[in-house]
Amino acid sequence: MTVRVQEEDFDVAAEITVLRDGDKRVGAVALFLGTVRDMNENANIETITLEHYPGMTEKSLTRIVEEAQRRFSIYGATVIHRIGALRPLDQIVLVAVKSAHRGDAFDACRFIIDYLETEAPFWKKEKTPQGARWVDARESDGEARRRWARVGDASADELDR
Repeated sequence: MTVRVQEEDFDVAAEITVLRDGDKRVGAVALFLGTVRDMNENANIETITLEHYPGMTEKSLTRIVEEAQRRFSIYGATVIHRIGALRPLDQIVLVAVKSAHRGDAFDACRFIIDYLETEAPFWKKEKTPQGARWVDARESDGEARRRWARVGDASADELDR
């Protein structure tokens, strides 16, 4: 498992190579690459600035990946999230998962990003021509996260804390 929070950009191909690492069991690698958009809520985005709570953020991301490993048959995952000032088209987050089969890889990848969006302590400020504004969580992110809730699942409850 690799979890990093960093200012510098990352090379997706290099990260996938490291994740695969010659593991002959791997039949699937699924990934999500998030990039900065130029529009949000009908406003042009000049930059976004991401802040986080050092130490707590990495711990939260690690717990999310560990839960994905419990729920799905995966061999490993890489999560990289950038912080600092970013511009439209910049890469912001990479979630990559390796497994024997595509179903587990896709499901684990989606699970990780859905939980990351609602549970990891990141704060986003957008700079628009009208000024700067903090971005609130979207209801659709909460709905996506709730899709993964399982009744009586203690490990999912742990992620909520």
